[in-house]
Amino acid sequence: MFDLTLTFDNGPTPGVTEKVLDILARRGIKTTFFVVGDKAAGPEGLELVRHAHAQGHWIGNHTWTHSVPFGERAEPDSAVDEIRRTQQLLGELAEPRRLFRPFGGGGNLDRRLLNQPAVDHLTAGGFTCVLWNAVPRDWDDPDGWVDRAVGQCTSQPWSLMVLHDIATGALARLEEFLDRVAAAGGRFRQDFPEDCVPIVAGRVMRPIADYVA
Repeated sequence: MFDLTLTFDNGPTPGVTEKVLDILARRGIKTTFFVVGDKAAGPEGLELVRHAHAQGHWIGNHTWTHSVPFGERAEPDSAVDEIRRTQQLLGELAEPRRLFRPFGGGGNLDRRLLNQPAVDHLTAGGFTCVLWNAVPRDWDDPDGWVDRAVGQCTSQPWSLMVLHDIATGALARLEEFLDRVAAAGGRFRQDFPEDCVPIVAGRVMRPIADYVA
């Protein structure tokens, strides 16, 4: 028996996100969608976010442009604008706990994730920062990610997995993956393991120096 929390990053993506939502709905699985602001800014993108929210999925902030990790930015203060603009766009669709996930530049958990202005903004604004402990790289290998994902979630008691609702992401093999998790005795849940959430409601709960440039 193991637990698995699924999250989907980098959407919304018309033609993909709605199919992911249909698959999850058929299985009664609730997840979190970490939304990129400039992809949700148009009417079609925002409607997909509304659809996810209406189905009971949590909506989180995944920066505005998803372009440069905060720890690598030449203008550190731009990180605050990336967070603020996306949160304002999401409005009441955003999970009330103000969930934020930084851009890792390929799933990296290191000092590229955050900079001090971002940390200050997250703590002052009462945000919860959600990281991860399983990254099967579906965006990089849309055909071969499932075996890695099953191996990751069966090797630890509780995985917080990053998948992607983008054209080259998890969609094509998502149903197969969910079936394999269920067959292996996995339990789907929507909450997050404590060791993946270093900032909770604006309070630093775990050491974050390794994630801050």
